[in-house]
Amino acid sequence: MKKHFLFLFFLAVIQVFPAFCQEAKYIFYLIGDGMGFNQVNLTEINQAAIQNKNSTVPLVFTQFPHTGFASTHSLSNGVTDSGAGGTALAVGKKTKNGVIGMDSSGTTSYKSIAYAAKERGLKVGIVTSVSIDHATPASFYAHQPDRDMYYEIGQEIIRSNFDFFAGSNFLKPEMTFDGKQAPSLFPQLKNAGYQILKGKDAYLKHKEKSDKIILMNTDGSPKEALKYAIDQQPGDLRLADITAAGIQSLQHHNDKGFFLMVEGGKIDWACHANDAATTVQEVLDFNAAAALAYEFYQKHPTETLIVVTADHETGGLGIGNGSSTLKTKLLSEQSVSHSALSAQIGDLRNSKVNVTWEQLKQLLATHTGLYTGIKVNENDDKLLREAYQKSFVNHQNETAKSLYANDDKIAALSIAILNRMASIAWASNNHSAAYAPVYAIGVGAELFNHKMDNTDIPKKIAKAAQLSLD
Repeated sequence: MKKHFLFLFFLAVIQVFPAFCQEAKYIFYLIGDGMGFNQVNLTEINQAAIQNKNSTVPLVFTQFPHTGFASTHSLSNGVTDSGAGGTALAVGKKTKNGVIGMDSSGTTSYKSIAYAAKERGLKVGIVTSVSIDHATPASFYAHQPDRDMYYEIGQEIIRSNFDFFAGSNFLKPEMTFDGKQAPSLFPQLKNAGYQILKGKDAYLKHKEKSDKIILMNTDGSPKEALKYAIDQQPGDLRLADITAAGIQSLQHHNDKGFFLMVEGGKIDWACHANDAATTVQEVLDFNAAAALAYEFYQKHPTETLIVVTADHETGGLGIGNGSSTLKTKLLSEQSVSHSALSAQIGDLRNSKVNVTWEQLKQLLATHTGLYTGIKVNENDDKLLREAYQKSFVNHQNETAKSLYANDDKIAALSIAILNRMASIAWASNNHSAAYAPVYAIGVGAELFNHKMDNTDIPKKIAKAAQLSLD
C-alpha cells in the first residue's frame, strides 16, 4: 500500500512539475536586436489596424505562456551596445560596451551557453540576418576586446567547431583589425571542414545536410546584411530560410539535441533610422523565424525550450504622439525601406538633368503614400520643397546619418513625416535603457516568468538544459 501511494505521488509530481523530471534537449534562443516591448506592440497594433480593428493581432511568440522582462545595462553604461548586450545574453556576465565574450579588461574569456551546449554533445547553430561576425552572433562564439575586430572574430569560428552558421557574409574576411591584409578567411574555414554555401539553392542542392555548414548570401549581394524584409523579392535569402536550414541541418543524423541562436538583426537597423514601417516588417520577419521554432516545439513539446528576447531597445519608440486616436495603418502606405527610398531618389537625380518637383513628388507618393493616400500639410510640404530645391536645383545633396545608414535627406524627411502622421514618436536614433521583453515556452519555460537581468537569461537556459556555464 505504501509503495502504491509513493508511485501515485511520484506520478503526480511528474504531471504537475514536468520541468523537474525533464531537461531541454532542443534549445531555441531567439534575439530581436533592438526589439523592445513597443516594437512588438506596434507590430501587433498595426496588423490589427490593417484589418480595420482597434485591437492587436498577436505574434507567435507573444502567445507563449511565460513572459518576463529584463534590464539591459552594461558594466560600463546605463545604455548597452550590442557587444555588451550580446555578451550578457550569451555568457551570463556583464562587460563594458564594445567587448565580445570577455571581461571589461579584454583579458579573460567567458564561456557562452553555445559552448556549454557543444561540450554537452549538442549540435550548435548561429543564425543572423546581418553579418556572421556582427556583435550579437559573435558573442556566442568569439572572445575579442573590440566588436570591430571582424577578421579576428571570423577566425574564431574554427575554434568553436560549431555545426551551422548563417548570415549575409563576413564584413572583413581579408583584413585585420589594424588594417593589414591577411589570408582570406574562406580557405581557412574550408580547411577546418566547413562547407561554404551561397544562397538557398546551394543549400538545397547540398546532399549531406549534417556537414558543418556556413550558409551565406549569393556573390554580389551586400555583405552587411540580408535585405530588409520590406524590400525583399522572391528568391532573396530570408531569415526564415536560414532558420529552416539551421533546424534541418542540426536535426539531421542527430539524436543528442541542439542549440540554435537566431538573431533578427535588422530590427535594430530600422529603429536606428527611425523607420517605423520597416521596423514592423522586420519584427514580422523575425516572427516568421519564431514560427518555425514553434512548429518544431509542437512536434517535440516535452524536449524543447524556446526563449525569445532582445539585447536592448533602439530608438525609444513611442506609440501615440498626442491624439488618443492611433493612425498606424498609414504605415502600410510605405512600400520600401529608408535605404531603398534613398537609393531611388539618387537614381532619379542621376537619371535626369532637370528633375521637376512633380517628378520627385510622384516618387514619394508611390513609395510613402505622401500626397496621395496621406495629405501633407503646408509646413511639411514647405520642408520637402526646400529639400528638393537644395538637392535637385542647387545640387547640395544633404544626408541624414544613423548608425547603419547615411540616407538622403529627402528620404529621411519623408519617412519622419509619415511616422508622425501614423502616431509614431522616436526619442533618438540610438539605443535606450528600456526593458527587454522575454517570452518562453517548453521545458523550463516557467523560469522566465518574472523580472530579471539579461545575465539571468542564459543561466536559466543552462538550468533548463542542465548545462554548465562555469
